[in-house]
Amino acid sequence: MEEEAGTEKEPLLPARTAGRGYPPRGTFGAGDCPDPAAFCTVQDAAGADHDLYINQAVVFIEDAIQYRSINHRVDSKSLWLYRWYYSKICQWVLSLTITLILALAFIETPSSLTVTSDVRYRGTAWEPPCGLTESIELFCFLVFIADVSVKSYLIGWEEFQKTKWLLAYILTLVVSLIDWTVSLSFFCTETVRIRRILRPFFLLQNSSMMKKTLKCINSTLPEMASVVLLLAVHLCLFTMFGMLLFARSKDKQQDKEWVGYFHNLPDSLTSLLVLLTTANNPDVMIPAYSKNRAYSIFFILFTVLGNLFLMNLLTAIIYNQFRGYLLKSVQSSLLRRRLGIRAAFEVLCSLKESSVSTNELCVSANTLLQVLQKVEMDSCCKQAILRTVRSCPHGILSAALFQKLFDELDKDPVKQHPPKPEYQSPFLQKVQFAFGHHFFGYLGNVVALANIISICVILVMDADKQLSERDDYFLGAINCFFILYYLLEMLLKILAMGFKRYLSYPSNRFDGLLTVILLVLEVSTFAVYGFPHPGWRPEMMGLLSLWDMVRLVNMLIVFRFLRIIPNMKFMALVASTLLDLVKNLRAFAGLLVVVFYAFAITGIVLFKGAVVPMGNTSVVNTTSGNSTLQCGTYEQLEYWPNNFDDFAAAVVTLWDVMVVNNWQVFLDAFSRYSSPWSKVYFVAWWLISSVIWVNLFVALLLENFIHKWDRHSHRQSLSEIEYQTTVELMFRDVLEEPTEEELMEKLHQHPHLQLCR
Repeated sequence: MEEEAGTEKEPLLPARTAGRGYPPRGTFGAGDCPDPAAFCTVQDAAGADHDLYINQAVVFIEDAIQYRSINHRVDSKSLWLYRWYYSKICQWVLSLTITLILALAFIETPSSLTVTSDVRYRGTAWEPPCGLTESIELFCFLVFIADVSVKSYLIGWEEFQKTKWLLAYILTLVVSLIDWTVSLSFFCTETVRIRRILRPFFLLQNSSMMKKTLKCINSTLPEMASVVLLLAVHLCLFTMFGMLLFARSKDKQQDKEWVGYFHNLPDSLTSLLVLLTTANNPDVMIPAYSKNRAYSIFFILFTVLGNLFLMNLLTAIIYNQFRGYLLKSVQSSLLRRRLGIRAAFEVLCSLKESSVSTNELCVSANTLLQVLQKVEMDSCCKQAILRTVRSCPHGILSAALFQKLFDELDKDPVKQHPPKPEYQSPFLQKVQFAFGHHFFGYLGNVVALANIISICVILVMDADKQLSERDDYFLGAINCFFILYYLLEMLLKILAMGFKRYLSYPSNRFDGLLTVILLVLEVSTFAVYGFPHPGWRPEMMGLLSLWDMVRLVNMLIVFRFLRIIPNMKFMALVASTLLDLVKNLRAFAGLLVVVFYAFAITGIVLFKGAVVPMGNTSVVNTTSGNSTLQCGTYEQLEYWPNNFDDFAAAVVTLWDVMVVNNWQVFLDAFSRYSSPWSKVYFVAWWLISSVIWVNLFVALLLENFIHKWDRHSHRQSLSEIEYQTTVELMFRDVLEEPTEEELMEKLHQHPHLQLCR
């Protein structure tokens, strides 16, 4: 099906002609361009397809912008298919399909469409008829088949054989389709559906950054495994020591520790494993500590060595190792970008109009302008490159200058705010100066703080009052006053700054949006309940009661107080770090979604229906049947909504275990309701989510914050610089630029590129 490399009808560069000179690789530097005759040709350059070369350069530059590999077909039809595949609409359809197939877990059997997941109060969930969700799955599978077919064709057979992700993609689709067929054969009555566990793979394979992150994690695992092994040794040694120390005796008072926590090996391991996370501290220690205070030494020593030393050592190792592997990943991305730009240069050198000198290979500025008009990229970046190209001396670009042009891709332009309006009236000029000054913003912060304080005072005064005794007059009047001030502040700022300049600041957009919402709510409140007056307590009218509307207004007012963040440098730095994490940790979030999804589906298979309600267990130490519910158990704590009876409930249960607060309750409950081996499932989830993923998150959080802190400490003011480096390239200062020889060697290894230089 696939054409072999080098057999395409329209090669990237002309093939070699017998008798022509062919300089060895690495002979020429970036600026040392040999005679164009050194390139081998099958036919005269005048007969070359001009549009083909232009389109090839366009695609290579777009590959560089998106950090994509250039190892794909480059004939006319393939280039059209390639650009169509990576168009916004195609990628949007693919992303929507992945979201759709993942979301099926909420509606397919067992459905999550109930108000509560509590097994005592949960109603009968709607179950889709057989064939409904299966039809949606089939549509998704057809989209994925088209996706993998296009990808396989574009890279060619040789590259396809080397790409493990595509092979795994096809295998996943085959297994999913077989399982889908089995489901229809059994009329959707089968309990285990393998394809559900495989669904997260579609999300994983579609993100290059997620695959890189997974590769980094995989490379970090050996170092993590050494510390995890040390933790296991620490746990086993203290378990044996604890079983010997708290062995069964004739003293029933002393046996409380043995009965509760060290009865056998599984219980002892579980007790100390939970203590490693401090979730059952000091409960696990109290029975022995009540007998003899010296027993506390055992538990303190275990916690210090395990939690304070080994767990934090694991975080340090993950930070150190993962940073190194992430640096390599960013280095490979930089190589892809430089390689794409260099490939575009080599293509454009083949055009006749580019051969403007007999001493060096160059690209005509006019040719590059034609290419840039077709390239899809950020408009600010494109305009900056176009300005540089138009001002190029002699209208020609060497390889070094060509590469340097696209350094703009690594920069994030600082937005220039629109100018202030120019008023002729002296009065308006004074108004503009007064209300455009930053001290007016500080006054707004003080007023917002006063608003928060007044709300807090009223809430404290009304905390113990019954609804019938509450008078909302003061709260309503205060809200009315402050909202009017916020409206006046917004209007004065617009007058001083101009509407466009006002909207160019994110903090102003934040203030303005909340002010408009507050004003609409306040007008709605007055329209329904009238103006505030003493004894202002009307009955429920409309969709919301008065108190509900007042609470909503006050919640928005509290939220509006976040406007102070940009005015506090350190707080602004922390907030910007968090925002950058939201933008740049999508790969981590995606991996967490993959793991959550797989474990939730597995949990449904293992524990669906395991938890059975036992009636009213709200009283401590009550008896239900033949069992006594001790304080702190699953039943006594009323953890009934935490189960694996549907997908949504399973996700919440896994989240509760991940934060390790009271996770020993789940270990105990599911070992009783299902099997003692259920502990293996929960411990595996704790290791992957809480130990590995959370530590990786902390590592990248530290790296991001340290990087921004260093930049904040040494950077110039924004008025003195034109650009800021993007956060995506956090390690940009320590990256190594690929050499000329390395780039040319990679280009010669291209499966569809016939480069003769």
